[in-house]
Formats: sequence, C-alpha cells, structure tokens
Amino acid sequence: MRAEIARNVGDFSRHGAPDHVVATSKTFKQLARITGAARSAEGPYVERRLTRRALAEWVPKLAAMTTEERADLPGVSEGRAGQLPAGALVAEAALDLFSVEQLEICPWALREGVILRRLDHLPT
Repeated sequence: MRAEIARNVGDFSRHGAPDHVVATSKTFKQLARITGAARSAEGPYVERRLTRRALAEWVPKLAAMTTEERADLPGVSEGRAGQLPAGALVAEAALDLFSVEQLEICPWALREGVILRRLDHLPT
C-alpha cells in the first residue's frame, strides 16, 4: 500500500511542496475526531485538523482494537469501524510520503463539492 502511494507522490511533488492540505473523506473526519478534533455537532465551520503525530499514536491502537471497540470511539460509525485501521494506515503513509505534518478536515466530501459546482452552473 505504501509503495503504491509512493509511486504517485512524484507526480505531485514535482510541482513543489503543498502549502495547504485538505482531506474530504469521512474516514479522515473520523480519524481527526478520535485524535481530538471537534464533534460534527459543533458545526461545519469549526476548524478541524489531523496531525501526523496524533495519527501515528493511534495507528497501533486502532489495529489492536476490535471492530466493536473502534465503533465505541467518539465520532466513529459502526459501519466504518472495520475499515478505520486501513484508512489510518493510508492516511499515515500519505502524510509521511508527502512530508505533511497536519491537514485540515473539510466538513464536506467530494459528493457535496460536485453538487455545489453543479448548482453554481445552473441558470439563475
């Protein structure tokens, strides 16, 4: 998995180091939540971040937990608890390979972005 991500890093790295990294997936939202980010109930405009250091602390913990234990963590849905360790490994590898110390969590996912873009192009 790490090697696969590394194969793609070069395509992005040749454009220079990123100055602002944003994640849009629910898995990243849940990882940020268990590492201390604000709850969704606090609103979409509350700043949420995921740091590489906090994630590194949680990767072995998540791997050692059962799916049921992960589902009991704050912000982790039962349906995604099984895939959270894999998501954490992908996130950790991406942050490391791109030399990113932290990223911002977007309150919306790609689906919402597509909808908003479509709405922007509707005739008024």
